[in-house]
Amino acid sequence: MSIDTGIERDTVRRILTESGDTWAVVGLSNNRSRAAYGVAAVLQRFGKRIVPVHPKAETVHGEQGYASLADIPFPVDVVDVFVNSELAGAVADEAAAVGARAVWFQLGVVDEAAYERTRAAGLDMVMDRCPAIEIPRLG
Repeated sequence: MSIDTGIERDTVRRILTESGDTWAVVGLSNNRSRAAYGVAAVLQRFGKRIVPVHPKAETVHGEQGYASLADIPFPVDVVDVFVNSELAGAVADEAAAVGARAVWFQLGVVDEAAYERTRAAGLDMVMDRCPAIEIPRLG
């Protein structure tokens, strides 16, 4: 990626500390073997409210799930994306449409065009990173 790592670090810090504490986690279900399950638990430990977004709309970690971002009846600050790169761009577009402040593409989720669109829409964004790895580094 052509982004200066200092800028990227600043964006990571801003998303984790300034963008807000309501995180929609797209792809989060009760499947304990999926990365989203463990990452959501870490986010909760660090004071974030997680909102599961998955077609099953399951309650996960005590939080009501929703089938899509558009179904969430309150504002979300950050959209954390645990779907394949091919699907991630549409999620980023939906995040901008619902008024999120930031989009976070998990490790292995890369879509340069979605990154450019999301940044152009005025949202902070990082991709191919994990907040469960980054948040403990803030201390």
